[in-house]
Amino acid sequence: MPELILIGVVVILVLSTFFFIVSRYRRCPSDKIMVIYGKVGTAKDGSALSAKCIHGGAAFVWPIIQAYEYMDLTPMSISVDLKSALSKQNIRIDVPSSFTVGISTEQGVMQNAAERLLGLKLQQIQELAKDIIFGQLRLVIATMEIEEINTDRDKFLEAVSGNVESELKKIGLRLINVNVTDITDESGYITALGKEAAAKAINDAKRTVAERDRDGAIGEANARRDQRIQVAAADSEAIQGENESAAQVSQSNAVRREREAEALKLATAAEKIQSAKALQEAYAAEQEAEAARAARERATQEADVLVKAEIQKRKLELEAEAQAEQARRLAKGQADAIYLKMEAEARGIEEMLSKQAMGYAQLVQAAGGSAMEATRLMLAEKMEELMKVQVEAIKGIKIDKVTVWDSLGGKDGSPATANFLSGMLKSIPPMNEMFKMAGMELPDYLGKEAAQGQPAEKSPEEAPEKAVG
Repeated sequence: MPELILIGVVVILVLSTFFFIVSRYRRCPSDKIMVIYGKVGTAKDGSALSAKCIHGGAAFVWPIIQAYEYMDLTPMSISVDLKSALSKQNIRIDVPSSFTVGISTEQGVMQNAAERLLGLKLQQIQELAKDIIFGQLRLVIATMEIEEINTDRDKFLEAVSGNVESELKKIGLRLINVNVTDITDESGYITALGKEAAAKAINDAKRTVAERDRDGAIGEANARRDQRIQVAAADSEAIQGENESAAQVSQSNAVRREREAEALKLATAAEKIQSAKALQEAYAAEQEAEAARAARERATQEADVLVKAEIQKRKLELEAEAQAEQARRLAKGQADAIYLKMEAEARGIEEMLSKQAMGYAQLVQAAGGSAMEATRLMLAEKMEELMKVQVEAIKGIKIDKVTVWDSLGGKDGSPATANFLSGMLKSIPPMNEMFKMAGMELPDYLGKEAAQGQPAEKSPEEAPEKAVG
């Protein structure tokens, strides 16, 4: 029994998984593009893909992390009634046309459509494409002359198709068809070109007719001349009548030709007058267009200069503020560094003096609490250095040669040379004076200074020597 339950659970899990996979497996119709968005993977450069586009296939859509939508591939017809587009000759023309566009199935372009058109309604897509077509159509017209646009339609349509399709691909669309119905202009330049062509055709036809009439008249005159010559041989009286008849015929022909020439002259003059008026209107329109363009260029240049000047001014202000802020921060940093350095030096001096004070206190404590005994200990330690200082005082005296003539002129008959050496030693500062200058008193065991006017006390060792001497 437990085995049957386990088998039933497994079968249920398998069936649930199968139905779940079937429910999340989506097929794309041939007239639509299925866009799967969410976590759909990464591109070749390692960046995350924004969407995955599928046309004419199927894919599994993961729940929670992925979703999908369809984009319709039905072609859209857009009517573009372009008015007052400025041509290369600065003549404004009207170009009513219709464009058929649709969402592209090309891989790169289809990705653009998924990123820019997904979720938009058909009317919104048409308006977006219409704006792009308007701009590119004006751009193409501005680079061509009216004669090229009017006569070479293939070149015009090719230029429009190339520009419009390259821009539509950026939003995921492709151009299917372009149809330009008619081209007109406000100044009547295109109409004048048609009239000029018609007048030229009529004049050519009239010239051909006149030439044919001339050839016929010449042939007829030659035939009559032969007839008159032959008849004159037989009947001289008929010659006069024929001559008169010929004169009347010639006069009638002259009148007819004169009238034909007058009519031709009037027709040619009328055509030239109309052509001149058309050119005059075209020149006037061009003059107005040039004036408008000059005003626009002047306004554009003024705006560029003012904007650039304002930007430069703002840039200088920002740079000045940045430099001032940098100087303030640098000064603050230097002041903080000086403060920290002096604080560290003060702490060092304080620590050194504290250690010295502790050392002096321990020295006094070791001397039994007597500061004088502690001073004697310190002097005893420094005695060698003090003696070195006294020796150094006479060390630098250079005595190259000493000659002494001693006449025993010293006191009590003593040699004068001994007095000279004792005087030299007396010139060295006594140790007692050095201690006084330092604010201290020489210890008793080094001897004391005698009172003024009294000889210094002799030590017990010196007295016997004096007595013996």
